[in-house]
Formats: sequence, C-alpha cells, structure tokens
Amino acid sequence: MTTLKVISNPKLMAAGLMLSAFIGLFGETALNMALTNIMADFSVSTGTVQWLTTGYLLVLGILVPVSTLLLQWFTTKQLAITALIFSIIGTIICALAPNFTLLMLGRIAQAIGTGILIPLMMNVILVIFPIEKRGSVMGIMGLVITLAPAIGPTLSGIIVDALSWHYIFWISLVFYVVLFILWVPTIQNVSDVTKPKIDLPSIIYSTIGFGGLIYGLGTLAGTSITEPTVFVPLILGTIALVLFGKRQLSMDEPMINLRVFQFKNFLLGTMLLFIGFSLILSSAILLPLYLKGALLLTAVAAGLMMLPGNILNAILAPVVGRIFDKIGPRFLLIGGFALTVLANALFVFTLNDNPPQWIIIVAFALLCLGLAMSLMPAQTNGLNELPPQLYPHGAAAMNTLQQIAGAAGTALAITLMNVGMTQATGTSEAALMASGTQFAFLFILAISIVGFVLTLFVTPAKFTK
Repeated sequence: MTTLKVISNPKLMAAGLMLSAFIGLFGETALNMALTNIMADFSVSTGTVQWLTTGYLLVLGILVPVSTLLLQWFTTKQLAITALIFSIIGTIICALAPNFTLLMLGRIAQAIGTGILIPLMMNVILVIFPIEKRGSVMGIMGLVITLAPAIGPTLSGIIVDALSWHYIFWISLVFYVVLFILWVPTIQNVSDVTKPKIDLPSIIYSTIGFGGLIYGLGTLAGTSITEPTVFVPLILGTIALVLFGKRQLSMDEPMINLRVFQFKNFLLGTMLLFIGFSLILSSAILLPLYLKGALLLTAVAAGLMMLPGNILNAILAPVVGRIFDKIGPRFLLIGGFALTVLANALFVFTLNDNPPQWIIIVAFALLCLGLAMSLMPAQTNGLNELPPQLYPHGAAAMNTLQQIAGAAGTALAITLMNVGMTQATGTSEAALMASGTQFAFLFILAISIVGFVLTLFVTPAKFTK
C-alpha cells in the first residue's frame, strides 16, 4: 500500500465503496427521528434508546483500529463482501426486531459492516488516485461522511410518519442487496496482502481502551459519572489506551503507527475532524428531540426543517474538494469553523419553547455549510502530509477518533440536555426540553470555538515521498 495502484475503473471502485459507506453512516443517525417512537414501542428511557447510536459507535471504535491489520491480511474484495454480508444481516434483524434487545443486536452487526467499509474506502481512495486529483475525490467522500449522518433525520422522518421506523431498514436493505449483486463482481484487489504478525496485546489494549472510553461516555447519558458503570470503564479505557500507545511506540511493526501524529498538519487535521464529527452527531441527535419534543412537530415537519442544510451540504462538498485542490486548506478551514461558531451561537440564543422556525433552519444550514467547508480539507491536508506507507495507519487513527468523537458528542449532548432540564424553571415538558437543548448547545458552541482557534495554525501540507 505504498504506491499508486492502476486499475481499469477507479471511479466505479470508489463509487461502490462510497455508496456502501453512505448507507452505513446513514444508519448512525437515521433512527434519531424515530427515537421517541422506539421509546414508546419498547418502553425504554432516553438514556437507553440513545444506545442505538452510541452502541453503533462503540463497535466502530473497537473495530476500526484493527482495520490496519485487516487491510494487510485480506484482499479488497474479501473485505468488501464480508462488510456487505454483515450489513445485510444486521439490517434484516433490525427490520424484523420485536424488542429492543434484538434491535440492538442488529445495530451491532450493521456497525461491524460499516467498521470494515470506512477504513477500506479511505485506503482504496488513497492508493488508486494521485495526489493532484485527491482533493476532488476526497471532497465527494466528505459528502458521504457528512451528508449521510446529517440527512438521516430528514429522510427517516418522512419514512417514520409515512410508514414506520421498521422501513428505515427495509429501504437500506434494498440498496445493500443491489450493491452486492451489481458492484461486488466489479471489485478489483488493490491491497498488498503482507500478513504481518498479529500482536495480541495490542488488540486487547485497543479493544479495552477505545471500547471502555466509548462505553463510559455512552453510559454517562443515562447515569451519573459517580456511578461505577460510568467511571470504571472510563478509567480502564484510559489506562488501556496509555498501555496501547506505549506498546505501539516500542514495536517495529505497530498495529497503528502513532508516529503519524508527529506530522503537524495530520495532528491538527485529526483534532479538527474530531471536533467536526462531534458537532455533527451531537446536533443530529439534539435537534430531532427538540423539534419533536419541544416544538411538537411531526417527524416529517422536523425532517423538512433540516433539509435545506442537508441540500447545501450535498451541493458544496464536491465543490469544496475542487477549491481545495486550487487554493489549499486555510481559507476553507477558517471560514468553515467561523460559520459553525455563528450557527451554534444562534442555537444558544434562540432555542426556546416557541422560536421563529426560520432561525432554526438558517442556523442548521450555516452549521452544515461550515462543516462542508471544514471536514474534507482537514482530513485531506492531514493525510497528504504522511508518507504513503503510513496511509493505512493515518486513516485508521482518524477513523477511530471519529467514532470516539461521535460517541462523546452524542453522550455528552444527551447528558447536558438532561442536566439543563433538571435546572430549568419551566413546568411544561416542552419548556423543559427547550431549556435542556439550549444548555447542551452551550457545550457545542464551546468546542466549535476551540476548533476555530485550531484552524489558525494549519498550513498547506508538505507532500512526503
């Protein structure tokens, strides 16, 4: 995986991977608009139902770090087929689930499929497209990464009101099956199957570390941090990650080469990606709960309010890639994060139990615009600075931290919303929900400001041979 691979149809290869990943990432947030329906159907609390998102991220956080080994042990076609099979099985289980336990089991299977596909997609793109074309291709991939979780609530809102939440999975299943039949036969192998030595302690430390961290953050949404179910996983996860890091730095062939973080733009890009992904997932779970719980909108109406932002994201993501190829990352990153700060400030100062709805539409559109301008340049500029032999390690590190960011953003958003609701003075459920959401967006505003400050230190990547 150190040289450019020449294949007969790189665009078809990339398109199939992107569509597969799009469906998987869509699944991360598609149920957000249906959470209230699932809570009623299965008689579960907010803290429990959010595990449909956080549990999904938990599996990704455990699996993605191992992706560097998978990419070197199995061919591209083997990994793509395995990922699609897990996705199809999980989707069928979710569609038929008669209780919350089986629904959660199906989500885990779906996450395994997505956890294989995302690193595979990123690595294939890095090895089949030259650097001078990479910005445009990564721009389209940025569309996949940002649009899929962002558009989830909009599409699922329409599906939930018109049919039921089960059909979210039936519709996804159709796309998975079509991909399996039409795209899989065209896949070409681009991975170098070197079968490096598997270091079991690294896998154990990684699993406990990333899994414990995400599990603790997920539990925090429904439980106090003083409870053992929260602080024990967080402590064990932190210790395991320290041991994981020390072991990787001492190995000749590490599972994830942490020396990627010695490259300044990769470090900054990863931090910005972490912040951006937490912004996406936290707003994607808060806004549907607020629109349905505080403003008492239907799922369709709530989804339509988020549609302009999603359309803006879809239009701009490929354009941003082309701009990046011409002018570099700084203007896009600084301007993009400035817009996220503005958007979240609007949410903080306007969300109540009866705001002008156009302000919510504008604020969400600004948030989507800012993230469309930011995520792809941060990711591409960071990866461009790495030498080719570190691409799999850089992609694995970025993707792992994205999942932790998603879990942290989701869990802390729900936790802070609950804290804000307990501190609110309103008496109606709608007023309490509005106060809680407003309180949570204070946190989101703070991390968007941190992201803006970090963009000031980014410079164009120096390509490493």
